[in-house]
Amino acid sequence: MRIRIVDAFTDRPFSGNPAAVLVLDQDAFPADGWLQQVAREMNLSETAFTHPLPPGGDADWALRWFTPAAEVDMCGHATLATAHVLATTGRATGTVRFTARCGVLTTEAAGEGRYTLDFPTSELTPVAEPPELAAALGSPVHSVHDTAAHIGDLVVELPDERAVRELRPDLAALRAYAKRGIIVTARAEDPSRGYDFASRGFFPAVGIEEDPVTGSAHTALAPFWAARLGRTDLTGLQGGARQGLVRVSLQGERTLLTGDAVTVLDGELLTAP
Repeated sequence: MRIRIVDAFTDRPFSGNPAAVLVLDQDAFPADGWLQQVAREMNLSETAFTHPLPPGGDADWALRWFTPAAEVDMCGHATLATAHVLATTGRATGTVRFTARCGVLTTEAAGEGRYTLDFPTSELTPVAEPPELAAALGSPVHSVHDTAAHIGDLVVELPDERAVRELRPDLAALRAYAKRGIIVTARAEDPSRGYDFASRGFFPAVGIEEDPVTGSAHTALAPFWAARLGRTDLTGLQGGARQGLVRVSLQGERTLLTGDAVTVLDGELLTAP
């Protein structure tokens, strides 16, 4: 079986967020244990598995995502990577519909390695700053919002972009604060650089210390920053040492995420399920 690694939300190799993608020719997923073993072996923030569905239904492909430690309900960058693999291998063109844990998601190929994802918008609930969160992050906190009903993250606003960039959190301590992870964010200090807000994502609860570019987190960052900046079309920069750009368009209950992708590895998985 062919397995590929795609750098998502970037147009350059070795940046953005890498995801492994395995396209299955069968009409059902292998056992969960095998899927988890493959994801653990790949040791990336996400490995995506997809197989075709019969024509005439609500979706064209079934899609699941696994971290090295657990299956997740929603993943943006590995969906983008999957759309890229299907497009570049001729398995699908134009609009592709996926059925996943979070419902039906669509991707639209925009040409030259760029894709737009249609995801559900995450609801934000303002919450009081949890005790010791600032200490665990190593930064003062301006506001905290919960997304528990959707992606299971806390969105934490920090004082400025420099605080986001220089953050060195206590990852073991962060496990206690969210079902999935912590997204820290701040307004861009210089929008002329091509982005409106910055963020970083830490997910120790699901086996990921830092995720370079988290597409699903932008379903919460889009409404968060749209409310503060007065615009529904924005660009976010995410990551520390490794970064990528996510263009967002808030459309009520749906958020469009647009980004580039590039394949960096095309290999063969020798162990069948």
